[in-house]
Amino acid sequence: MLLIGVDIGGTKCAVNLGEISGDEVKIIYKCNIKETKKYLPQEMMDALVKDILFCKGLTSGDEIQGIGISCGGPLDGKKGIIMSPPNLPGWDNINITKYFKEKTGLKSWLCNDANACALAEWKLGAGRGTSNMIFMTFGTGLGAGLILDNRLYSGTNDMAGELGHIRLSEFGPVGYGKIGSFEGFCSGGGIAQLAKSVILEELQRGNKPAICPDLSEIENLTAEKVGNFAKKGDEVAKKILKIVGINLGKGLSILIDLLNPEKIVIGSIFVRCYEEIWPWVNKVIEEESILISRKVCQVVPSKLSESVGDVAALVIAEYYSNLEG
Repeated sequence: MLLIGVDIGGTKCAVNLGEISGDEVKIIYKCNIKETKKYLPQEMMDALVKDILFCKGLTSGDEIQGIGISCGGPLDGKKGIIMSPPNLPGWDNINITKYFKEKTGLKSWLCNDANACALAEWKLGAGRGTSNMIFMTFGTGLGAGLILDNRLYSGTNDMAGELGHIRLSEFGPVGYGKIGSFEGFCSGGGIAQLAKSVILEELQRGNKPAICPDLSEIENLTAEKVGNFAKKGDEVAKKILKIVGINLGKGLSILIDLLNPEKIVIGSIFVRCYEEIWPWVNKVIEEESILISRKVCQVVPSKLSESVGDVAALVIAEYYSNLEG
């Protein structure tokens, strides 16, 4: 099945032509990536249409089943409307599926990016073969896509899976507009906030941790830096990721008890810092979750973490094309 995927993000937008056959995906052609900030919304949509038409021209045209669009929320997937995502200034109430259909003649489907990644991991990655699976982003923010009873569950108005807003503690880093939230503890920005607090405490005690020996460096702390130092054995960095792991375990225990999944697949930072985070996650899950549910659930790193953006939008098109027959 030939498909076109469109990935719309706050940093970049990209179009690719691909083929999905069973459990295999092949990227046939990938158009040049476009930096989102360099285009006004209408300019970007026109540029994406140009790329779509180029990809369509590489085939006989009628072979292509449709266009899958992956984009951060909020959005209305049923109506195909992008509704002012915070990382896409100016993208206000844009009916993108209607626009693409008018300009290219191809049917289009719009899907939240976390849901798109969930579909990709379910069909082609670490969630393959499951009926009930959760995919969690763990990068700039924290969100989830839910596969329940062999179907994507997106909720009443496409807001299912917004795990980042769950409060895990009365105190802690801020994420998703809430102190001590799941996203506060388990995201790149949240880890940077947490690192500043932990290191400030160390400095005020008269210690000079290698990761940040004085206050002049404290604003340069990032999740990547914490991960790199933790892998080198730095005790302060390891302490920060222990706190992350404990809170990730708390959040996952809620999901295991509530949704009884077969697998929870986690991307980005979890993939890169698995050895440093997982022991603490596992310890909390064993203490907090229901045994009978815990025994049937695996928590695993994403298999498509580095390529998921390329395939997720293609899988959207395949999934909804098959649903509509």
